[in-house]
Amino acid sequence: MAKEDYYETLGVPRNASESDIKKAFRRLAMKYHPDRNTDNPQAEEQFKKVKEAYDILSDEKKRSAYDQFGHAGVDPSMGGGFGGGADSFTDIFSDVFGDIFGGSRRGGGRSRVQRGSDLRYNLELNLEEAVAGAEVKIRVPTLVTCEECSGSGARKGTSVATCTTCHGHGAVRIQQGFFAVQQTCPACHGSGQQIRDPCRACHGQGRVQENKTLSVKVPPGVDTGDRIRLSGEGEAGEAGGPPGDLYVQIQVREHAIFTRDGANLYCEVPISFPSACLGGDLEVPTLSGKVMLKIPPETQTGKLFRLRGKGVKPVRGGQIGDLLCRVRVEVPVSLTKEQIDLIKQLDESLSGGGSRHSPQAHGWFDGVKKFFDGMKFS
Repeated sequence: MAKEDYYETLGVPRNASESDIKKAFRRLAMKYHPDRNTDNPQAEEQFKKVKEAYDILSDEKKRSAYDQFGHAGVDPSMGGGFGGGADSFTDIFSDVFGDIFGGSRRGGGRSRVQRGSDLRYNLELNLEEAVAGAEVKIRVPTLVTCEECSGSGARKGTSVATCTTCHGHGAVRIQQGFFAVQQTCPACHGSGQQIRDPCRACHGQGRVQENKTLSVKVPPGVDTGDRIRLSGEGEAGEAGGPPGDLYVQIQVREHAIFTRDGANLYCEVPISFPSACLGGDLEVPTLSGKVMLKIPPETQTGKLFRLRGKGVKPVRGGQIGDLLCRVRVEVPVSLTKEQIDLIKQLDESLSGGGSRHSPQAHGWFDGVKKFFDGMKFS
């Protein structure tokens, strides 16, 4: 029985490019793979045909012979051809399905040299430090390069050797019949190298644990959520690789007096009932010192006073914020009988003035009266 034309087997024209042939093989190999067709015994035979066609057409010399002489030019039983065997199929399988099983048919193992991991350190500051800036010393547990072996992991005077299991490729192939799988070498874990005589200081790791003391310069104006990067202060890299970075995460503690909102600061200022009625000068704190706040007569609770330029200069630049002081009129407590009598006399004196003395209360009660008058009760 005559063999099927290889181009027809792959479903490509005779002038198909190498890329087209590989794509066709990938598609058909996935379609007819025995693992995907356990209930179809004919799939395995078709898979072998697809593999055979690809084996010939993907090789420039074999394809040229096939185009000139047909199957006679590549079939050893017919006097021609190029030997293939299991190794050639392994190469093809690795090349086409390498992205699925990992690895490639060409090239050695991955380098042992790896960049170190980045680290994060949470730094708590008080508000004064965050606003003015500070220089803070921190202790960071990290991995540093072993001084004994300079990060190689091998005992001083020795060197890293090529892995005898994978011969430096970093991967091994397991083949059963026509099916092959490429796996990471279990001996060297993909590096292609082994340490025969490990360093006693780091036990072959190339790195040792250490608490490192660093000085962190905190710029003025930082706030919770800001991050400072210290380049090269992270973990040391593997096998002498470059270190990672250290990221210092800022957390500002709550303040007893001030709260912050961006560039502005807020504080609540209690004033006495007489001060609210008569007005006066009140000393208030700021982050740059004390200032006098003028309280006008008849000041109500909730009144907001703005002290310009007494806030925060943003770390990324911009105008300095303000300090906003919210007044809270404090009701006197622990009154004596004499004080209570005086307040009653004051209340009687004020109640005769109506809305003139309590405009907000008078307006509110008028509104309540209109609300109830307009309601219809069933």
